[in-house]
Amino acid sequence: QVQLAESGGGLVQPGGSLRLSCAASGNIFKINAMGWYRQAPGKQRELVAVDSSGSTTNYADAVKGRFTISRDNAKNTVYLEMNSLKPEDTAVYFCNARVTRSSGYTGNYWGQGTQVTVSS
Repeated sequence: QVQLAESGGGLVQPGGSLRLSCAASGNIFKINAMGWYRQAPGKQRELVAVDSSGSTTNYADAVKGRFTISRDNAKNTVYLEMNSLKPEDTAVYFCNARVTRSSGYTGNYWGQGTQVTVSS
């Protein structure tokens, strides 16, 4: 199995910054992509940012220029640096990884989520 452990959420004032981390562990042969999604109350889960192997990154329009995704492949960890936070960024943030296991099986895995609240 594959486990994703997130950390770094919390309460921050508008204009502030937070850094989320997500470490993958378990039966990992290759991590094909890692990314972040978020879900606000009453809304569907949406893509925030994704980092694919080969250093390709994609961002939701709402976070471009404010959020930065990065990976440490040696640690199987992905980070999300969030700056200039707005109240509308308030959501539960979920880490996602597309992982190939030693058996050759490739699947999508999710973290448990971490709450980010932007409020004064």
